[in-house]
Amino acid sequence: MSNHKPVIGITMGDAAGVGPEIILKSLSYEEMYQISNPLVIGDRKILERAKAFVGSELNIETITVDQLDQVSYQQGTVHVLDLDLLPADLPVGQVSAEAGHAAFKYLETAITLAKDNKIQAICTAPLNKEALHKGGHKYPGHTEILADLTGTQDFSMMLSAPNLKVIHVTTHVGLIDAVKMIHPERVYHVIKLAHDTLQKAGIQQPKIAVCGINPHAGENGLFGYGEEEEKVIPGVEKAQSEGINVVGPLPADTLFFRTVRGDFDIVVAMYHDQGHGPVKVLGLDAGVNITVGLPIIRTSVDHGTAFDIAGKGIADEKSLMEALRQAAELAPK
Repeated sequence: MSNHKPVIGITMGDAAGVGPEIILKSLSYEEMYQISNPLVIGDRKILERAKAFVGSELNIETITVDQLDQVSYQQGTVHVLDLDLLPADLPVGQVSAEAGHAAFKYLETAITLAKDNKIQAICTAPLNKEALHKGGHKYPGHTEILADLTGTQDFSMMLSAPNLKVIHVTTHVGLIDAVKMIHPERVYHVIKLAHDTLQKAGIQQPKIAVCGINPHAGENGLFGYGEEEEKVIPGVEKAQSEGINVVGPLPADTLFFRTVRGDFDIVVAMYHDQGHGPVKVLGLDAGVNITVGLPIIRTSVDHGTAFDIAGKGIADEKSLMEALRQAAELAPK
């Protein structure tokens, strides 16, 4: 095994979706092996089937946990930790409890390997929330599973796209619940996570901007019921008192433009669509989802399982490749 490159555990996600296809497509590029040692955690038979979908000639080799230290990672051979959970004829593009359960087990296995320092980072292909729930795992998504299985209380989702990074105070909850969940301490913690994450990435004094909750950030009480004053401003002021370079709350309708222009390094969004919308406008193939605050590095594609095109070999691998790049860059050396 090459020691200077991190081993990245790539979880296969929902096997009925495009995950197996984009994994094979990504691992056909030499660059992925120049920056990392990629290890797929999933089902070998599903990967073998996906070879036909994408026209791949890659060799697929099964390894065990005990063999991890002896693997020689080279382009042309995809190494898979085969959990052997699914039938070879699993229906493509359909929600199923067994695929949802398998997606959970892939991630659970990756987390255990990361905790044991067998792998240095996790990169996740997409799972399907409905299938996950049908499989008996009542989580909103990857992020919450990772937090639960690592015992992490203070975490957030960060989206990274060209010229724009966004971190979220709330994510997978309804809008009314999101507003209820926003409070000064949470706002402060997310600002601190953004600051610490960007510092580790080499930005000495990150410039952070915080969105308001209401249109025009409330415009001094004109919109809303004083949510900015009650829920956001005290958290911003606490961060400022610690020397963090943060401003806000600012109107979200202009803030993302200003950030892409270069005024800020990262935006703190209050709720899911406020942060996700601008990133998705920049391109579904460009965004990467990074969970910050965990004891392990985790990156992900910023798209879903795409059941409508699964099995057709046309899914775009660019987001997964970018997620692998980010995982390799952030992984402990």
